[in-house]
Amino acid sequence: MGFRMGIVGMPNVGKSTLFNALTRTAAAQAANFPFCTIEPNVGDVAVPDARLDKLAEIAKSKQIIPTRMTFVDIAGLVKGASKGEGLGNQFLANIREVDAIAHVLRCFEDGDVVHVDGRVDPVADAATIETELMLADLDSIERRLANIVRKVRGGDKEAVEQERLLKAAQAVLEQGQPARTVDVAEEDAKQWRMLQLLTFKPVLYVCNVEESSAASGNALSAKVAEMAAAEGNSHVVISAQIEEEISQLDQDEAAMFLEEMGLEEAGLDRLIRAGYELLHLQTYFTVGPKEARAWTIGAGTLAPQAAGVIHGDFERGFIRAETIAYDDFVKLGGEGPAKEAGKMRSEGKTYTVKDGDVLHFLFNT
Repeated sequence: MGFRMGIVGMPNVGKSTLFNALTRTAAAQAANFPFCTIEPNVGDVAVPDARLDKLAEIAKSKQIIPTRMTFVDIAGLVKGASKGEGLGNQFLANIREVDAIAHVLRCFEDGDVVHVDGRVDPVADAATIETELMLADLDSIERRLANIVRKVRGGDKEAVEQERLLKAAQAVLEQGQPARTVDVAEEDAKQWRMLQLLTFKPVLYVCNVEESSAASGNALSAKVAEMAAAEGNSHVVISAQIEEEISQLDQDEAAMFLEEMGLEEAGLDRLIRAGYELLHLQTYFTVGPKEARAWTIGAGTLAPQAAGVIHGDFERGFIRAETIAYDDFVKLGGEGPAKEAGKMRSEGKTYTVKDGDVLHFLFNT
């Protein structure tokens, strides 16, 4: 299980360039004019994790299978998109299908790259997109409330609950706040997610800077960082141009290029890590001679549900999980030595899987 991240933003901020770099394809046409992305492009990328390579080396695994992350490149949104301006309106539905939003903001000056509003102001761009998503949510809520009026009057329990949640969202949106600011009770969480409100999606601001600012950011990205902190959102600084160049290099060339640019790692790594933190995700591993494989789960996932990520039968017939912490597996040199040292534990249905756990599941067929 990976997760889907929608790449959104104003036209000409570098969305498609970033998408091309991340997926190492030319599927999205990166052109210097608005609305060059006419269809939402979807690309899967392997999630880099040095731990997986180390585990495979120790276990002499024949195959390494990383977990994957899906990027969805969504058309440039403009002011009025919620009312059909530009091409944004037809793509709002694509945002509903992603787990999080990577909001790319232009944090570079370049007279050769036009801005749809004729100025470079990432904070204003962020406000424009947020406003359009809030207006789209309000429109959706009003239509849904109108559709359930009869059921609510008839005392339909599910409709009454839905009305309560919709009105809670409507109240904050009308105050100019996104739906993610609503304090949702635990018992309402599932139904709240089913509302699929655009402004409930977690947001990661991606500051697209010029090459010279890739390591430390610039004045524009600093403003975004301040805004993100005030909102309780996350941000990451990336040069889409650098990422595009790196995507054309082999591993050794890329490492040398990064060193020359004063960067410790590629932007992809930072973006994925920030995405994981944003969605409270973590990784566990299954390791053997045949393959070493990474699996993505939510933080707090219990062992049976973690097993279910591999196959539903594993969850339904779950007996127990044999668990070795990553550090113990590496330090002791594999499953056998770890078991001999008493570092393999047998855990039941109430065990909460930890990030980096090396697991083996026993189940009834």
